[in-house]
Amino acid sequence: MKIFHNTRHAEHAGRQEMFRGRLVDCHEVPQRLQHVLDELVRRPVGTLVQPAADLPLDAALRRVHSADYLDFLARAWDDWVALDPANALVDALPSVWPLTARHGFRTDAPPLNFAARLGQYAFDSGTPLTAGSWAAAREGAACALAAAQAVLAGERFAMALTRPPGHHAGPNYMGGYCFINNGAVAAQALRDGGLQRVAVLDVDYHHGNGTQTIFYERSDVFTASIHGDPRTEYPFFLGHADERGAGAGEGFNLNLPLPRGTGFEVWWATLQTAMQAVRDFAPQALVVPLGLDTFEGDPISGFKLRSADYLQVGRAIAQLGLPTVLTLEGGYAAADLGVNTVNVLEGLRS
Repeated sequence: MKIFHNTRHAEHAGRQEMFRGRLVDCHEVPQRLQHVLDELVRRPVGTLVQPAADLPLDAALRRVHSADYLDFLARAWDDWVALDPANALVDALPSVWPLTARHGFRTDAPPLNFAARLGQYAFDSGTPLTAGSWAAAREGAACALAAAQAVLAGERFAMALTRPPGHHAGPNYMGGYCFINNGAVAAQALRDGGLQRVAVLDVDYHHGNGTQTIFYERSDVFTASIHGDPRTEYPFFLGHADERGAGAGEGFNLNLPLPRGTGFEVWWATLQTAMQAVRDFAPQALVVPLGLDTFEGDPISGFKLRSADYLQVGRAIAQLGLPTVLTLEGGYAAADLGVNTVNVLEGLRS
């Protein structure tokens, strides 16, 4: 198994996020990934490598994200500091949003003011943009692209071990700690590499709204997600069971929301439902946005999986018998994230 390590991830280190109406220390921190690396030293389950420098990354990003959004991210920090030199000492968080056209707001006349543009491309105030956010997110996407290429070249499993996470990032928006949708980059790269059908199985506690949106009208990428009920859980405005796809994609999106407090037995049964749907689609490869915030000790989530359960999760993914790319997503009980992640990887090999 090749594990593509984002060596630039720590350049994205937010100071504060807006959480339940107040500014708090960020939950998505560099220490998350360090705990995984430390556990991989104790229990080596693959080969740590870095993505090649000559990957066609810009083209891969444009396959899933709009050009204006990518241009915004690339310049965002410089524009933030240009707004006020004192901003170099604080993170950029949005404070105004256009909502949607049905509210009477226009998005066809992009504002010149940076604070307004930040709100146009963000759907929450909990995703701090820092001096190193673009570099870290871009290198994370390179890890996802490299993992997809490794699978196309014959690897059974490959992982993008990266942060910030990605599955909340949509075609032209950021949020949920996510800037670039790593799982979508991997899935699209598998398609562009010649595979006709690719499945995405998202096991993060929070619905992968960005991934759903990117592929919602397509029949070549099947998306399935097990997550907290959006009536009570972030991101709230997508992830309901009646969202099945649209147009050519109708029937190719499966949401399996579960109530806060769900334990492993019910979650496991729901995983079997999702896996059967994947089998029915008959994909040639699988992408797993691997969120470990389903853990019972996670500070911002509500399922009750235990560390030992993740060995079974890994075994279940392996039993699908598909070449598989994994992208690291949520998991905010940082000290436990290493054990839980490596348990999944050990399960894959067993």
